[in-house]
Amino acid sequence: MPDINYKIEPVDEKPKKKGPQRGTGYKYDPIIEDFLESEHSLVRVEGTGREANYLSMQLKRVLDRREINDVAVSVRNKEVYLEKS
Repeated sequence: MPDINYKIEPVDEKPKKKGPQRGTGYKYDPIIEDFLESEHSLVRVEGTGREANYLSMQLKRVLDRREINDVAVSVRNKEVYLEKS
């Protein structure tokens, strides 16, 4: 018989299931939300600590997932820009 360490303990009930795990794209939703709520038509995104290409990819995923087609993400000189069309 194999040696394994385990223990069983009585419980009153099973815990509730957690909702679906959020992917990393959800981390960037506030950036898109703030931009959509702003009056600006063009902004530069700063202060995330992420490389421009990575950040632009994540922001594009947010836009795709939320089916937002009137916002463009672009990278110029290693900086990320959001633009309303």
